[in-house]
Amino acid sequence: MWGSPLTEPWYRNPERRRIGEIWFAASDAVPLLVKLLFTSERLSVQVHPDDEYGWKYENSRGKAEMWHILRAEPDARIATGLRAPVSREELKRACLTGEVVDMLDWVTVRKGETFFIPAGTIHAIGGGVALCEVQELSDVTYRLYDYGRPREMHLERGLEVSILEPRDARAATAGVLVECEHFLTERLEVTGSATCAGRSKNSLYIALEGEGTIGGLPFAPGDGFEVAAGASPFGIESPAAAFLITSEP
Repeated sequence: MWGSPLTEPWYRNPERRRIGEIWFAASDAVPLLVKLLFTSERLSVQVHPDDEYGWKYENSRGKAEMWHILRAEPDARIATGLRAPVSREELKRACLTGEVVDMLDWVTVRKGETFFIPAGTIHAIGGGVALCEVQELSDVTYRLYDYGRPREMHLERGLEVSILEPRDARAATAGVLVECEHFLTERLEVTGSATCAGRSKNSLYIALEGEGTIGGLPFAPGDGFEVAAGASPFGIESPAAAFLITSEP
């Protein structure tokens, strides 16, 4: 319902269907989910539990995630946490009335920016954004508010796990973007050629910009590759390209 027809160049969409998410397949050796999100409207206000809470109540990992902005309309915004501290009771009332939207720290985003969303951070993505998301391999999402859309809310558990104070979500824009206990993600810029070595864990290479070859295989924006742990060095050849690379730390 909030997807966008503007999915290219990362996903061919000649019929201009409204597509919300593109997921990259990976082996069981990569307990991460990498996906592309395309928005035309605001997504729900939501929060995710940490691993301890997730395993206890959902039989699942929790979810920390990060967003790397690929494209943004001039007024596109995201929300990453609260503007000011609140009590749990105040937050509950605001979720029931919709006032929680005004409690969030909405920031205008631009291509190339990165944001880290640890478990417990209340967040939302506005319309007019294309981004690459890296997250723990988990589907546990607690919706706190959804603009009147007829979908299930999860207030009780969502309120239990929510961080009630502001936090700075901005991360690096080049090199190592985010390094946490769940994933290590970096951005690699290639001009001409680059040589890459395998990591200690299986890693994912997502082509964000440019065309060329990786390990002798052709790539274009939106292509993904899994590299085995300890792989021999391999080359990337391109006049100008950018990759998002992620793995367990």
